[in-house]
Amino acid sequence: MLAVFKRDLRAYFTSPIGYVFIAVFLVLSNLFFYMYNILQQSSDLTNLFANLLFILSFIIPILTMRLFSEELKGKTDQLLFTAPVSIGRVVVGKYLSCLAVFVIALLCTLTWPLIVTMYGHPALYTIVGNYAALFFAVAAFIAIGLFISALTESQIVAAIITFAVYLGLYLMASLTSIVDSAVLRTVLSWISVFSRYQHFALGLFALDDIVYYISLTVVFLFLTDRVLEKKRWA
Repeated sequence: MLAVFKRDLRAYFTSPIGYVFIAVFLVLSNLFFYMYNILQQSSDLTNLFANLLFILSFIIPILTMRLFSEELKGKTDQLLFTAPVSIGRVVVGKYLSCLAVFVIALLCTLTWPLIVTMYGHPALYTIVGNYAALFFAVAAFIAIGLFISALTESQIVAAIITFAVYLGLYLMASLTSIVDSAVLRTVLSWISVFSRYQHFALGLFALDDIVYYISLTVVFLFLTDRVLEKKRWA
């Protein structure tokens, strides 16, 4: 697993993908930071974090599209299938390499809490909660993208489908405010990644939301393992 993690993490930075993802994320997120906090001289990061997951839904497919699609297209997946490690360890190694790139990008934003202290006294627990929520939500998003990447050898197709799924999840969150049925509204709110994330953006830290993101991550990592095991013995 560690060897797979190191290999894939290195691959992100020996190609433009890792740099492009980090650059695009920092440009967009800092633009929102400038508009919401610098221009308004506000120490409240709520609006900024409320938009970050939406921004990331556009660019996470850049990271996840190559994870297994590249292996399948180049037929190097056979090396992974015959390696002296389980498919599950390969899946986790690739997943962690992708998550590590995101964490590197996220660490570059730690200047925000320092800057906003110039405009007031921001609530530390709210900021920590927002960072934690973003991490767990993106961890689930990456697991979804990893699963989709294992289904096709085309990186472009993987990226498009991944983005479409993220968009569907976003629209699902929007539907909760317009559906008439209380039961359907409750169900949509419960399964919506974005609705749960908004709870954190508003400073409402709930353990069941964290458990939901972790469970979603585990489910899609398991599904990826099953898909690859099927390909292995096909």
